[in-house]
Amino acid sequence: MADSTTKKKQKRNVPSGAMHVKATFNNTIVTFTDKQGNVLTVASAGAQGFRGSKKGTAYAAQVASEKAGTAAKQTYGLKAVDVFVKGIGLGRDAAVRALQNLEIMVESITDKTSAPHGGVRPRKARRA
Repeated sequence: MADSTTKKKQKRNVPSGAMHVKATFNNTIVTFTDKQGNVLTVASAGAQGFRGSKKGTAYAAQVASEKAGTAAKQTYGLKAVDVFVKGIGLGRDAAVRALQNLEIMVESITDKTSAPHGGVRPRKARRA
């Protein structure tokens, strides 16, 4: 049976954290984490109702960023973030700019896009 003296879960206060933006040509995923990397909120352009090629647009990234940022600010009291951007999609800048509307301070912006080392294997030699 349930104990009558159960404690209410403490509301976590996270004043500063990190925002991870993964911007591909097909979608943009925005994740807010604390400094240790524990996920606070997540939003993507697809989850906001954008379908098909509209998911890869800058506006869709802005809407996703606003949704995740609002949730992080209201639930955890997030005030400042370090931004980590990965990918080459259209939503890179739009997702970061959306934070200005939410009054979340951007402390730093880091590009984490991976670069190939040595590239792909070359095709076989052409026969004469």
